[in-house]
Amino acid sequence: MRYAYKASLVGSAHQFELTGAGLSWRIAGRSGVWDYKDISVVKLSYRPVSMQQQRFRADIDNAKGGRIAILSTTWQTATLVAPQGHLYRDFIVELHRRMQTAGSTARLVGGLGPKTYTAALVLLACLAVAMTGLLVMALLAANWMGALFLVGFAALFTWQVGGFVTRNRPRRYSFDQLPDALLPKADRNQAQ
Repeated sequence: MRYAYKASLVGSAHQFELTGAGLSWRIAGRSGVWDYKDISVVKLSYRPVSMQQQRFRADIDNAKGGRIAILSTTWQTATLVAPQGHLYRDFIVELHRRMQTAGSTARLVGGLGPKTYTAALVLLACLAVAMTGLLVMALLAANWMGALFLVGFAALFTWQVGGFVTRNRPRRYSFDQLPDALLPKADRNQAQ
C-alpha cells in the first residue's frame, strides 16, 4: 500500500509504502525503512489550515530518534491544496493493523499535548469572559449593532475554534480503536 503527498508547492512529493519489511519512506532525497516494531510513537491530530479545513496529520517516531509527518492534503497548484481523505485514512488504518500484527508496543496518542490543550482552554475561557464583558457593555449602552456584531463573531469563532479544540482533546487509543475525530470520514463518496 502506497501514499504520497506534497507538503509544499516547491519540492518533491513525500512518499510512503507499507511493505513486508516495514514502513518505507522517501522525503527530500532521504529514504529509509522502519520496521513496524521500531515505531515508538504514532500521534494523530486534526490540523486545519486556511486553504484546507479538513486536514489531518500523523507524526510517527521510531526508536532511533527519527520522526516523519504524514498529511492528509497535497499541494496541486499555487492556490489549490487538495484533500486525500480516504487515501490517507486507508493508509493510516493499514499502518496500525501492520504494527499490531508485528507486535508493536508503540505509544498511540491523539490530539494536542495535555499542557498545550490546558493552555488553549484557559485562553478560550479568558476570551469568553472578555467577550461577555464587551457584550454586557454594548447592551447597557444600547449599542445594538455592536452587540449583534459580538454575538455573530462569537458564533463564528465557536464554530471555527470549537471543532479544533474538541477534535484535538488529548487521548490515548489502541490499535483496534482509532479515534474517528482524528481521521477523515470513511465514506469514499463524500467530499473530504
